[in-house]
Amino acid sequence: MTVHLPIEFADEQLHVRMGIEITRWDVQEMIGTMPVKGNRQPFGLLHGGANAVLAEQLGSLGSAMHAAQFDSIAVGLELSCTHHRAAREGLVTGVARPIHLGRSTTTYEIVVTDEDGKRTCTARLTCIIRPKPPGA
Repeated sequence: MTVHLPIEFADEQLHVRMGIEITRWDVQEMIGTMPVKGNRQPFGLLHGGANAVLAEQLGSLGSAMHAAQFDSIAVGLELSCTHHRAAREGLVTGVARPIHLGRSTTTYEIVVTDEDGKRTCTARLTCIIRPKPPGA
């Protein structure tokens, strides 16, 4: 199934500013990468908030693709992240897989790993599915 999601204000999208690239688009497995460079905290480590942005981007896209079949939209309801180890350089890769795909909510688990394949973060995102707003 091909789903076209409306993208407004493309130059203002946070994932663009953070260098996130989506490498796999599928409701069952959404994959993306993000550079550590440009997304560090003051100690030179990947910022925990950057992990959260990557996780929410991947889980939200999967949720939006799922919601599209109901002519609806998905918006984030809850995000939790556990940071296991620091990433200091290179790219991190996030893999989002659904735990639940319903008519009113979706939940994804997102695993972020470094270039050595070591888990750096585990996140869980729940989105709520709502009717499209007027004019959307």
